[in-house]
Amino acid sequence: MGTSVQVTPLCGVYNENPLSYLISIDGFTFLVDCGWNDHFDPSLLQPLSRVATTVDAVLLSHPDTLHLGALPYAVKQLGLSSPVYATEPVFRLGLLTMYDQYLSRKQVSEFDLFTLDDIDSAFQNVTRLTYSQNHHFSGKGEGIVISPHVAGHLLGGTIWKISKDGEDVIYAVDFNHRKEKHLNGTVLESFVRPAVLITDAYNALNNQLPTKQRERGFIDAIKKTVEAGGNVLIPVDTAGRVLELILILEESPLNCPIYFLTYVASSTIDYVKSFLEWMSDNIAKSFEHTRDNAFLLKHVSLLINKNDLDNAPAGPKVVLASMASLEAGFAHDIFVEWATDTKNLILFTERGQFATLARMLQADPPPKAVKVTMSKRVPLVGDELLAYEEEQNRIKKEEAMKASIIKEEESKAVHASENVGDPMVIDASNTQASQEAAGSHGARYRDIFIDGFVPPPNSAAPMFPFYENASEWDDFGEVINPDDYVIKDDDMDQGALPFVSNMDGKLDEGPASLILDMKPSKVVSTELTVQVKCSLIYMDFEGRADSRAIKSILAHVAPLKLVLVRGSAEATEHLKQHCLKNVCPQVYASQIEETIDVTSDLCAYKVQLSEKLMSNVLFKKLGDYEIAWIDAEVGKTENGMLSLLPLSTSAPPHKSVLVGDLKLADFKQFLASKGVQVEFAGGALRCGEYVTLRKVGDASQKGGLSGTQQIVLEGPLCEDYYKIRDYLYSQFYLL
Repeated sequence: MGTSVQVTPLCGVYNENPLSYLISIDGFTFLVDCGWNDHFDPSLLQPLSRVATTVDAVLLSHPDTLHLGALPYAVKQLGLSSPVYATEPVFRLGLLTMYDQYLSRKQVSEFDLFTLDDIDSAFQNVTRLTYSQNHHFSGKGEGIVISPHVAGHLLGGTIWKISKDGEDVIYAVDFNHRKEKHLNGTVLESFVRPAVLITDAYNALNNQLPTKQRERGFIDAIKKTVEAGGNVLIPVDTAGRVLELILILEESPLNCPIYFLTYVASSTIDYVKSFLEWMSDNIAKSFEHTRDNAFLLKHVSLLINKNDLDNAPAGPKVVLASMASLEAGFAHDIFVEWATDTKNLILFTERGQFATLARMLQADPPPKAVKVTMSKRVPLVGDELLAYEEEQNRIKKEEAMKASIIKEEESKAVHASENVGDPMVIDASNTQASQEAAGSHGARYRDIFIDGFVPPPNSAAPMFPFYENASEWDDFGEVINPDDYVIKDDDMDQGALPFVSNMDGKLDEGPASLILDMKPSKVVSTELTVQVKCSLIYMDFEGRADSRAIKSILAHVAPLKLVLVRGSAEATEHLKQHCLKNVCPQVYASQIEETIDVTSDLCAYKVQLSEKLMSNVLFKKLGDYEIAWIDAEVGKTENGMLSLLPLSTSAPPHKSVLVGDLKLADFKQFLASKGVQVEFAGGALRCGEYVTLRKVGDASQKGGLSGTQQIVLEGPLCEDYYKIRDYLYSQFYLL
């Protein structure tokens, strides 16, 4: 039987809700993504709450709320305690995203689902991996290997490959095949015929314009508004797609100031500057050759406080502000201020989350009136402040009373112990009696309460354990550690803000002052009706593969079994029917908490290669591997394990096997380097004057695979023919 694989959606199927799924591999349970939406609705996490304690490992794919927003809450409230795995950018930028979410909500509500300490505690369990790095599990997960691969979409975005016994389970959601300014495209197409592929149908019905055309339209729309004297608000995420927008604006400077406004804007860009190796080849090469960091921003200013924006010079401006949903954050407040002016523009670059203000505006564009809630935190004054102080004083008195009671009980216990006679006075003539007194609280020590330990049988009275604290000494005296006597200012500063320690001391002054401000305050909310008269445009800069690309990539990967997750019901059914006809015969799309058994139909066996067999095998190196042809017969070892043994008779002859994959473009360059005149003509490679080489095969098979391909070499039997044939053979390994 093959490796047992079950998939259970916890959130995000047949709808656009956040992503959260269980993948069980031979009883080892992965929680893949732990997302939440901008409403932070606990009811969405009920399925997760029922299984959180059974999870063995958590895999995070992207650093945004939809993929990891519920992690702090799950760790604090739901009992999720398993190790977490992510790439370095997902860890760092995800941490900043959750900081921004918390700070945005704490300013406008009594947000208590999690705190900054809870965020830190959740992210302390994260093990960071690099792309293509294999991580081997032990114990319950023995034999399971995970590795992250490039997904595109967001910085550090991951396609997870989970392998066991030669079978691969690929989790690939929100991938992007296009190469962008700051990211390379996905490597999903490099996986061929995995046992199971889990992917989303979010974009299954959408097609995109070419990248250059979208970027040109983006800049033109902004310029048109600015030249007319209007402001442009671009609602963005904290540390995700906003990075691509920043680079687009950097390369197309405008005649107006550009601001990036979040509670963690400075920290975000500081970290991104150090993640160049995770970005596109162009950015990495530019830094390697010229030391030019693409995120040393020249035209975009970083703001962490709305007061700084209010105090900016008058005139048109472009502001990228969080949150993209307009449910909270600076973008919400700026929208309310700017929406009533017909000269202004609200430019959405991603679809708003379901049931958010952004989604409502996109579905029903202005002019229109919308009701919004404006909230702000104000200090307590007058009677409210007096009532608050009285309540705090009452709480302090209760705590002081409890502390005094505990202290009094401790002093009584100490006083009772002082009434005990000298334990070092031992009556040698009555040792046996002393032992009995110690063991049974005899007459002499009847009033001693012994709790927590049993006296040694040879003691005359109850004794507390004593441990000698021995120190190391050398020729100069007691050995000390100099670091114990150094006062570190950084540590003292970090002590004031516990969540700073995981950020290597980096936190913007605005958020820090917000947390340190311990003045009594309350949240005041007012309902407003906003007349939306400004322009509103939606341009797709989500960084996801569109419908055409998804179908093409799935056909190329051609998994044995396909599981579809997040996406509207219409998009999911559309992609499911397409894949049943063109990709693979087994396509699944289940409901919440409905487990799908996608165990492979193949049978896998472990066999042992005997020493006698291996001693006569000749290996040939193929890339990072060594390969060989083996003729053997199956037997069993003494412990019952299958073993391959040498044949008892002579091995039958076998046809020659050429191992390798010839790419005509690469072979063309190889022949040119050998001095052969070569060119493409009609899909074939014309080598010299007489010889032609082409690939022939059935490219119409289901799944997009090419079947058994043949390489045909045509031409007269001349010197050029044999020379090119030898060059062709050199590209393969002959077994």
